[in-house]
Amino acid sequence: MRVDDFDFELPEELIALRPVRPRDAARMLVVGPEQGFLSDRGVSDLPEHLREGDVLVFNDTRVIPARLFGTRMRGEARAKIEALLHKRESGDTWHAFVRPAKKLKIGERIDFAAGLTAKVEEKGEGGEVLLRFSENAAALDSAIAQAGEMPLPPYIARKRPTDESDLSDYQTMYAKHLGAVAAPTAGLHFTPKLMAAIEARGVTKLHLTLHVGAGTFLPVAVDDTDAHKMHAEWGEISPEAAATLNEAKAKGGRIVPVGTTSMRLLESASDETGRVSAFSGDTDIFITPGKHIRTVDMLMTNFHLPRSTLFMLVSALRDTSEMKAAYAHAIANRYRFYSYGDTSLIYRAGVR
Repeated sequence: MRVDDFDFELPEELIALRPVRPRDAARMLVVGPEQGFLSDRGVSDLPEHLREGDVLVFNDTRVIPARLFGTRMRGEARAKIEALLHKRESGDTWHAFVRPAKKLKIGERIDFAAGLTAKVEEKGEGGEVLLRFSENAAALDSAIAQAGEMPLPPYIARKRPTDESDLSDYQTMYAKHLGAVAAPTAGLHFTPKLMAAIEARGVTKLHLTLHVGAGTFLPVAVDDTDAHKMHAEWGEISPEAAATLNEAKAKGGRIVPVGTTSMRLLESASDETGRVSAFSGDTDIFITPGKHIRTVDMLMTNFHLPRSTLFMLVSALRDTSEMKAAYAHAIANRYRFYSYGDTSLIYRAGVR
């Protein structure tokens, strides 16, 4: 498919720079179940669209302050370096995107804040490097927490600096397992009040983990989707969680992931019949229109950018032209886009 097929005009002022307060006060566009059906609702209305036996699936990854600023050491020469961590390789190594990367050499040392240093082990394409740090495991996590800043998406970071409020705003209320460098942003809308209302409907809440990488921010730089390569991200679904999902599905319950990260992991762990297996490892699944959606029935997700892999993913749930119409409605009605923006609830075609 042509990447141009997923393009649309997005007014830049609709990219939200701050979340609404309280979190569940954001707007929610319901897409489906009937073809062409659109309904302007609010996040607090989510329980009305769920029923007893459904499973709401949350990604409990926790964002780390993955943007590091340092100095490259080369004899007496010094150069400023920015590193955005995106995937942990081992206890003391991380894949990262660095700027500037062209003159950086394998074996060179970078000094960061809080006494943290790293050596360039490998260089890849597009500014990607493998960094081996001076600290290991928990000590490295602590050092990164001191030295780094929250990795706001570039669409926000280029308009304003990161500040203290982002430490909580860019983290879900149920974040648990350290390792993400981008938030599963549909989950940012949840509050204790909303969770209680969902429980009252008899809906099962289930957690899995996918450590979202910085590759989610990268633009699609090819003309055809077949030529695009996704960056791998590590995820885990426990045997107990898989059993819960399969039992709910067998009884007619609907599987409703909160965010594209939860959906991608569910689809990575399911077979052609929709049965989910326990999973632990990397996934680079790329979901585009025409790909059989095996497990997911509905998806709660924020509004995505033109030509992005995430807009391609939501178009796989229904139809590209229908999703373009939904996005045109959202733009005309001034919905707020991207990480700190409003959200949508999308029924997969054929699901009621």
